[in-house]
Amino acid sequence: MEQMVKAFPFPRRGRSRQENERQELQRCIEEVKKSLNQAYTAFNMADDTDLIESCVYEINALQARYNYLVKQRKWLEEKR
Repeated sequence: MEQMVKAFPFPRRGRSRQENERQELQRCIEEVKKSLNQAYTAFNMADDTDLIESCVYEINALQARYNYLVKQRKWLEEKR
């Protein structure tokens, strides 16, 4: 009986693992976009050189993260 269950698994309910990963990546991409908008706003409002430099570093870090997440999403979609 146990072998029968392994040979004929019940169909999965809900979304597939790949779909869950894609949705999680999309959620992360949206969060990074919001953070980028906030960082650009802070940059535009900054008047101290140290604060401007801090905003530039933050923007660069967020852009690198955004690029990474987009590449991951493309890779996941190519796997389909």
